[in-house]
Amino acid sequence: MSESVVTKEHSQDTQTENKDVIVSYKNITKSFGDVEVLKGINLDIKPAEKVALIGPSGSGKTTIIRMLMTLEQPTSGEIIVDGKNLWHMEKNGDLVPANEKHLREVRGDIGMVFQHFNLFPHMTILENCMTAPIHVQKEDKASAKERSIEMLKKVGLGDKLDNYPSQLSGGQKQRVAMARALVMRPKIMLFDEVTSALDPELVGEVLEVIRDIAKEGEMAMVLVTHEMEFALDIADRVIFLDNGVIAEEGTPSEVLEHSDNERLQQFLHRFRS
Repeated sequence: MSESVVTKEHSQDTQTENKDVIVSYKNITKSFGDVEVLKGINLDIKPAEKVALIGPSGSGKTTIIRMLMTLEQPTSGEIIVDGKNLWHMEKNGDLVPANEKHLREVRGDIGMVFQHFNLFPHMTILENCMTAPIHVQKEDKASAKERSIEMLKKVGLGDKLDNYPSQLSGGQKQRVAMARALVMRPKIMLFDEVTSALDPELVGEVLEVIRDIAKEGEMAMVLVTHEMEFALDIADRVIFLDNGVIAEEGTPSEVLEHSDNERLQQFLHRFRS
């Protein structure tokens, strides 16, 4: 991990500025070797806001959410989650690189649904949902079971509690993955191209579940997606990333229907019949 030190005073100023947001990216850069994937991203996400990230492959969309889930570390910059610095912690009056305990604590407010489900094949779908509350949040088994059943019913799988992942369709597996993330009561949920690995006929059922979750309005949501109609329907804000920078952002209508950004129009052209 980088040995960069951020002053405590700077962090306090940053957190004060971000009291009305759930997540704040401050001048975030990310390089893989000589390739700079993100080039100074500044982005605030409000509580309960629904944000769609769109853009061509390699533009940095997935890297943005993977850094929030601590799966990738920023090369420079800060990420503040609910007033807490994610990648740094206080030590002797300064902010130094965070240890694993600090990372676990801060990312406890974050849930993520991946492209490829990542379910435990040897567990029933109910057991898949119960595992994290019991082992991560130290919740008692009865309570974890009750909430897991509730969330599986929410995603339309209340009749599949004792089934194993191998007995489910791709769409059903993705809905289990959503239920498993919801059980942890996150303040922000990340969706990384959750329909990209699905057969076309299964995409609709997964998008409908995300719509239902979004309508409840309780969580912030960040969705990396190529489903433009879905983004237009569900998002409060759409952000177009291109070559590692935010090239356009605004309401779904502003970005997807009325922008004159040439690169954005080239990108959107492939989705138009």
